[in-house]
Amino acid sequence: MLAADAVRVVAFAGLAAMIVAGRASLPLIIVVAVVETAAGTLFGTTEHAVLRGIVPAEQLPDAVARNEARGYGVSLVGPPLGGLLFGIAHTLPFVANVFSYLGSMIGVALIRRPMRPAREATPEKYGAALAEGVRFVAGEPFLRAVLFIAAPLNFAINGVIFTIVVSLQRHGTAPAVIGLTETVIGVGGLIGAFAAPMMQRRWRPATLTRLICLVATALLLLSAVLMTGVAAAVPIAVTLFLAPACNAALFGRLAATTPDRLQGRVLSVIFLAAGSASAAAPLLAGLLTTVWSGTATMLIFAAAVAVSAVVATVSHGLRQPAPELTTTRQAP
Repeated sequence: MLAADAVRVVAFAGLAAMIVAGRASLPLIIVVAVVETAAGTLFGTTEHAVLRGIVPAEQLPDAVARNEARGYGVSLVGPPLGGLLFGIAHTLPFVANVFSYLGSMIGVALIRRPMRPAREATPEKYGAALAEGVRFVAGEPFLRAVLFIAAPLNFAINGVIFTIVVSLQRHGTAPAVIGLTETVIGVGGLIGAFAAPMMQRRWRPATLTRLICLVATALLLLSAVLMTGVAAAVPIAVTLFLAPACNAALFGRLAATTPDRLQGRVLSVIFLAAGSASAAAPLLAGLLTTVWSGTATMLIFAAAVAVSAVVATVSHGLRQPAPELTTTRQAP
């Protein structure tokens, strides 16, 4: 985690320096963006993997929910703050990034509790470690269910947000209104993150997962009808209201189910599948919106969520009783 933050500090400090020197170019910006995303993925996967080592097992779902709230909060505050800083001076947003990652490094360095068990005497090679993670996911009914639910669900939600923005642009909607639309969607997720602990205590992970899949399918169909206006964002905001509770419940149980030494490997497999599908969604949304229409594109994404709903409904893995939550924290 420290190494990932250090890479991002260097990348953004370099970009800020090139802007000051008047030598910033689009290829350089793309390289920095790729480096930042790669380091962020490494940091995020590790963060999820070590959570079990520093949080009592019975508090894992609440911890995941709080992290979700942090993410949605930052997604709401970050863009306007970045725009404000960019208006003052073009280098300021990137200098602010440097200080934010330095702050993250200080926070990580202040953690005194061991984040994982001791390493094996002879660490496995990368290929063997990845294969072990894939085998473990394939052999656990609960993890298989999560994999086949998360991939189409992430794909669809990421795609519909992009579709709404593109459709509003094509209808000549003012940029401020488009920004308001994205804010409405983000607020739904933020409120849902704060409500997640209460929802987790009321419903089991399987119930929450089926609920979000079934409700999301219906809401995406409604959003397709409302496609030409800002109202199309409201059903998506309601969908994201349910998402943090579902994520917290599933990842809390995943952390409790998976042995410590496999946490990172299993999460890498899950994130790779879900993230790959999600990354492809904007491209597909743009192509479909150009060839057909925003409404038709929304219907296709609704069909993808319906696939998740079917898996969540028929999966025996989700219905298996959760294992006993036992803490693995070590003495500092």
